Amino acid sequence: MHAALAVALFVAVLVLVIWQPWGLSIGWSAAAGGIVALLLGVVTLRDLREVVGIVWDPTLTFVGLILISLVLDATGFFEWAALHMMRAARGSGSRLFLLTLLLGAGVAAFFANDGAALILTPIVYEQVRALRLDRRAVLAFVMAGGFIADATSLPLVVSNLVNILSADFFHIGFVSYALRMLPVDLVAFLASLLALYLLFGRDLPQAVAVAELPPPIAAIRDQRLFRASWYVLAMLLVGYLLSQSLRLPVSLVAGLAAVILLWLARSSPAVSLRALVREAPWRIVVFSVGMYLVVFGLRDAGLTRFLAQAIAWAAGGGSLAGIFFTGYAAAVLSSAMNNLPTVMVTALAIHAAPLHGALRTGLALANVVGSDIGPKITPIGSLATLLWLHVLERRGMRIGWGYYFRVGLTLTLPVLAAALLALTLVVHMHG
Repeated sequence: MHAALAVALFVAVLVLVIWQPWGLSIGWSAAAGGIVALLLGVVTLRDLREVVGIVWDPTLTFVGLILISLVLDATGFFEWAALHMMRAARGSGSRLFLLTLLLGAGVAAFFANDGAALILTPIVYEQVRALRLDRRAVLAFVMAGGFIADATSLPLVVSNLVNILSADFFHIGFVSYALRMLPVDLVAFLASLLALYLLFGRDLPQAVAVAELPPPIAAIRDQRLFRASWYVLAMLLVGYLLSQSLRLPVSLVAGLAAVILLWLARSSPAVSLRALVREAPWRIVVFSVGMYLVVFGLRDAGLTRFLAQAIAWAAGGGSLAGIFFTGYAAAVLSSAMNNLPTVMVTALAIHAAPLHGALRTGLALANVVGSDIGPKITPIGSLATLLWLHVLERRGMRIGWGYYFRVGLTLTLPVLAAALLALTLVVHMHG
């Protein structure tokens, strides 16, 4: 009875989170699920304390990063970068495609995949429309940009909320994480580039009239804040690198940078602090606590034990088998029920499995790879994809779920295989 109740509650919350009926926020849906779980005895107050201890650092880090991204976007930072990339293409459609993907990968790495979906998607869409490309070419750029935002959100702890949650749960420091995942992300990017060119190459224009675009400097709305932001970003990077040795929570580094940038922006004509704070994803804090509580209900009912047994069985065949099984299991689960619940469920299963040392870390990172890349199979796989689709629909571009599924399946499976193979080699190197 307890297990059936935990599963029913999890499914109900998942449906509300993914479909968001009546405009219901994902935060309120998950919070309601967490409250019901407590009232029904599916979880306990002790579970609540444990959940808060797990999620406070990742979620506050994510909020800090989005605030930084919103300030930079208000100054014209990302539009400036996009215009530089487009001018660097020197009229070549293929070179423009490559540089756009590089920009997307860079934004995802430093400002999280949700930042890339929320901020870069409309900029790239408007710029390629300004170049008067046909619909097939616009679709190629948009689909490629959406895929690359998730597929290359592996390299740093802060590149994806999934990464932050996993690194915190398994106590993997910023530098330790980056040393293992930077080469994996490079392989994922190269594999994505090849797959995207094979799929969309024939739709790309041979030449683009980039000379018609405005100069990059025209995108900057506040020169003083734009220049100051570079110093804040440098401080942010140094803080990340020192966080592991100084044992500082990453949220402290991101939060301090966000506060400094907001303080610098207080008198900027380009920035409305009230609007920025209102747009910050506070609902993610509530969502993380509520969703994790519901997932803990599955654990307490013993349901994650089955996944733990399957992972332990696969890992018995060696690190390659364990990493591929965990990565693809996370990908399938993410595609079916969204990657945030998936990374929580799979992390609890890995934690419960009789694994130790480098293999346990390797499987934890395989969960990250599967939960970052795998969600691209379906439109409901990640919040970043749902956000990306929403941004495009607001601009009159609707992407059908059937088309998305065909493209997502074609791209995701080979890219995920390449990334997991790279991770296996990295795990062996780090012993």
